[in-house]
Amino acid sequence: MIDVDKAITTAVKTGKVSLGMNSTIENAKTGKAKLIILATNCPENISDNIQYYCRLSNVPLVIYEGSSIDLAAKCSKPFVVSALSIKEPGDSEVLKLIEKNEHEGLYGGTEKRAE
Repeated sequence: MIDVDKAITTAVKTGKVSLGMNSTIENAKTGKAKLIILATNCPENISDNIQYYCRLSNVPLVIYEGSSIDLAAKCSKPFVVSALSIKEPGDSEVLKLIEKNEHEGLYGGTEKRAE
């Protein structure tokens, strides 16, 4: 099983990742993201918007099983991170979260709980 925390940390260090709700919504609208990750305590209205645009743009969405503080710690940031979008994974295997579950219909904005 893929270590989600390590995959996120590696993606932030070696890939192209946008942090924050506004940039995540923009990337979901335009379909520029390869994967979007939301913290469990992301505000409901923002989460609903991101999920809606992910479905429209066919961008996979993962709900991180941790708070925005936990997600910020994995990104090595001193501020909370409720949402992030991965444009390029770099050396990370974070996209395997969706690749292995693609046949189960967990694609296009449906939720996949990260472990």
